[in-house]
Amino acid sequence: MDRLLNMTLNYSYDFDDNSTDNMSEESVDYIMEYEEPCSTALSSEFNKIFLPAVFGIICILGVFGNGLVVFVMGFQKKVKTMTDKYRLHLSVADLLFVITLPFWAVDAASNWYFGGFLCKFVHMIYTLNLYSSVLILAFISLDRYLAVVHATNSQATRKLLANRVIYVGVWLPAAVLTVPDLVFATTLDTGSFSNFLIFDETMETADSRISCQRIYPQETSQNWIVAFNFQHILVGFILPGLVILICYCIIIAKLSRGAKGQTLKKKALKTTVILIVCFFTCWLPYCVGIFLNNLIILKVISPSCELEQALSKWISITEALAFFHCCLNPILYAFLGVKFKKSARSALTASSRSSQKVTLMTKKRGPISSVSTESESSSVLSS
Repeated sequence: MDRLLNMTLNYSYDFDDNSTDNMSEESVDYIMEYEEPCSTALSSEFNKIFLPAVFGIICILGVFGNGLVVFVMGFQKKVKTMTDKYRLHLSVADLLFVITLPFWAVDAASNWYFGGFLCKFVHMIYTLNLYSSVLILAFISLDRYLAVVHATNSQATRKLLANRVIYVGVWLPAAVLTVPDLVFATTLDTGSFSNFLIFDETMETADSRISCQRIYPQETSQNWIVAFNFQHILVGFILPGLVILICYCIIIAKLSRGAKGQTLKKKALKTTVILIVCFFTCWLPYCVGIFLNNLIILKVISPSCELEQALSKWISITEALAFFHCCLNPILYAFLGVKFKKSARSALTASSRSSQKVTLMTKKRGPISSVSTESESSSVLSS
């Protein structure tokens, strides 16, 4: 499963299956070097069990939490506040993101069964919502900074950010960052090059499986990998992390002053600290892992078998931790709010009453049209 990190090579060798006469000594030396490096079997076996299990849990929790937020927002008939709009954007981004996880779980556990088109499509959806999610968190922190620090004269700016700038500052750059997936993401049969790895009966044949990953030009593959890893660290962590940290630190300083409303201030401060800690706890370990991976590729750090195996497992574990942030977002940015809890109860109660009315009317008069069902649901909501 290559989403942002895996290093891939293009193999363009054309060897005779029954003879090695045409191979130069350099070719044989290269192949023997390729055969000998640190084994990744342990990491592969670990990923086959760990990733599908964790991705499955994240997908279930993420669909439930973010789906509930989208459901509740859809039931709100009043004009949505700026906070509500950000919650909706964030939940849509996280919801689309977690929906791609079952594809990666199957890919890690067994094989990529979904074809080339879905390979590109799932990669693009994955990248789009990976970046949009963290950028929306930065916009939320900026909105809260304006609401707390510049409460008297920030309404127009907040509306502009929530209604217009968010598309240019979040969804447009996230969409542009999917272009590499459109260009490079494809399916790869890893058994297609196994024939030139075998020279005698004692050598083990490479397992044949189809994977979905980015395939870069062979001559510049490491440059592409390093560039995209640094891009992820910069756009997916450092920039939004700095905005979040600066805005919330100013908010904490602002709320710490004065004596009025100490109870509310303490609650707001606690929530703010939780938001900061959760973001950096989820994303920092993973970004440290791919940064170290870049240093190894650039030969800043001398590679070793033990280091590569440990780093591979570290990235797998911390990547899952980073993705778990999608499950935390509905709790941190929606369920902690008193207003959202009331809206959720109202929406669920209205939905339950509506379904009960439909059932009763169906028993009395037979099936009713979808138009009448919709009108009755609306009347229940307005009551």
